[in-house]
Amino acid sequence: MTLTPTPAAATPVAVAGRAFPTNRGGLCKKGWTSAELLATPGRLTTPLIRRDGALRPADWEEALALIAARLRAIRAEDGPDAVAVFGGGGLTNEKAYLLGKFARLALGTSRIDYNGRFCMASAAAAGNRAFGIDRGMPFPVTDLDDADTILLLGSNVAATMPPFIGHLAGARAAGGLIVVDPRRSQTAQLTADGGGLHLQPAPGTDLVVLLGLTHIVLAEGLADLDYLEMRTTGFDTVRRSVSAWWPERVQEHTGVPVAQLREVARRLARGRGSYILTGRGVEQHVDGTDTATAAINLALVLGLVGRPGSGYGTLTGQGNGQGGREHGQKCDQLPGYRKIADPADRAAVAAVWGVDPGILPGPGVPAVELLGMLGRRPDGVRALLVHGSNVVVSGPDAGAIRAGLEALDLLVVCDFVLSETAELADVVLPVTQWAEEEGTMTNLEGRILRRRRAIDPPPGVRSELEILADLARRLDAPSVWPTDPAEVFDELARASAGGVADYSGLSHALLDAQLERGEAAHWPYPSGSSGTPRLFADRFGHADGRARLVAVRPRELTSGRAAGELTLITGRLLEHYQSGAQTRRVPELVTAQPRVRAELHPATAARLGIGDGEPVCVRNLRGTVEATALLTEGMRIDTVFLPFHFAGRHCANVLTEAAVDPISAMPEFKRTLVTVEAVTEGALTAQWEAIA
Repeated sequence: MTLTPTPAAATPVAVAGRAFPTNRGGLCKKGWTSAELLATPGRLTTPLIRRDGALRPADWEEALALIAARLRAIRAEDGPDAVAVFGGGGLTNEKAYLLGKFARLALGTSRIDYNGRFCMASAAAAGNRAFGIDRGMPFPVTDLDDADTILLLGSNVAATMPPFIGHLAGARAAGGLIVVDPRRSQTAQLTADGGGLHLQPAPGTDLVVLLGLTHIVLAEGLADLDYLEMRTTGFDTVRRSVSAWWPERVQEHTGVPVAQLREVARRLARGRGSYILTGRGVEQHVDGTDTATAAINLALVLGLVGRPGSGYGTLTGQGNGQGGREHGQKCDQLPGYRKIADPADRAAVAAVWGVDPGILPGPGVPAVELLGMLGRRPDGVRALLVHGSNVVVSGPDAGAIRAGLEALDLLVVCDFVLSETAELADVVLPVTQWAEEEGTMTNLEGRILRRRRAIDPPPGVRSELEILADLARRLDAPSVWPTDPAEVFDELARASAGGVADYSGLSHALLDAQLERGEAAHWPYPSGSSGTPRLFADRFGHADGRARLVAVRPRELTSGRAAGELTLITGRLLEHYQSGAQTRRVPELVTAQPRVRAELHPATAARLGIGDGEPVCVRNLRGTVEATALLTEGMRIDTVFLPFHFAGRHCANVLTEAAVDPISAMPEFKRTLVTVEAVTEGALTAQWEAIA
């Protein structure tokens, strides 16, 4: 993306595509309209403090002094873990790094996590378990261009990142694009007319599909036994574990025909270049880590990982979804993907920070558990600092999260608009946005990218680096607290040296020079190296250099659905992003998708007495969502789909459950039991007035 200042215009910059390997100059609707947010009428330019029940303007000195005083008091009364921090996968690497440092040193709290827990956690856990390293794609995205077979599970890239579909063109032309999704999504539609195959399993049965595919590969002699012998461990256990998943049994539990299963297995094994890619649809489950592991097992059994022209990868969900989880926002991690419980890792980072490793807190708790502690007495969280997240819309069981936020003694939100979470805050701090700041991001292929400042921020707006440094000083925090992004990155690089995600050979100046030369920087990038665009060519990240095959099995094989219930799956729309706090402020995007639409199969709608375009209520014991029916034969008859970008009475996550994967702590977003009812507009209004 290229930005050109336009001082005379209402929108301060013009957005244009630029030649770049990953998107080749293409942007989605959200990208083309992103500059409008910089001048949105609701842009915050002054701190807000709640007085007499309302948020009112204040100056920076008053706001920061208030925050520091209340943090000091809460820590003195109930200890540092009474204060928590919640970060975001859209923060720059520099912000994510300094936020983690601030939590551990300035606050002394273990209670920090971020919204990437709702996004990449299962894929990350599976990658670490199998490969000893977590990088979304261990190869450049452009490698996909030469594939003739791509198995894409649980990702609607045509809606979520349209430029990516250009990398699927080769496989599609060869008839080898295979999409696994309960919906006939925009991506699944690309398989029509000879472009590939769409598998439409029952929600939550992707793990069984993958076990069945591995069974077929082994039963038909399609496994790469030499690769398995030389490069992996655990094969015998996995071979035994999939023996019970013959194709007919898989069809019974998933609804995917035997013929399709066999076709997919054979195509993957015999393709000239085969890739397996996973996304949130198969990972946002209580067995998401095991499902991602099953996909990795299939890739390893086929000998795809680490070989030229083939591989396994997972698609990152947020702008800095990869970098955001590498440098200290996760509850158990320090910069460089180091483990906070590891004495050597603690000592290495403490040396960079100039502190005794003994003062660093231990591991905290993951996001869902952290949000469940809000306002709880006596051992819960009394104060919460939120950066780059809108948890009251994006978190599971959103009604309970709202109640927790309202029970806090102090809620501080850094944002550039008054999001639904910021509306509940005691203090709101206005912060710079993407075109107004320097920094770096790390994309899904592990490429570190420079974010360059194109325009000055509005008067009164500050960078989160400045805010954190100011609060650290007021809290008498040890160490130094730079505010220049280049200096923060240099410190991040030193703290990551020797870690899994080693950035120690990089700097802003080097990245700028590489960009001018058309070069890329993929981590690990230790000092003196030229980076690592392709992992696993020679060895995996475990000490013995081998990948681990891990036997997994389904947790349950019955839906437990009562009469009349449907399975709710949630997801994204082309026009909106995450909680919608930004995209619901762009007129063009709102005009295109102004309201929540509940997608239903026409047969399901007929049974329920629902017509296309009519108002409906989607409900369960946790709450009710108001929507408009959209009838489409692309849905399964036992399923309803809601986008999760909307708030209030349209918030899909009011319905989702705060149940999590025991390994990754990923919430169950894709398999929620609900009922759908036809209602009148008047009845809807009456229901919500009664609730209010």
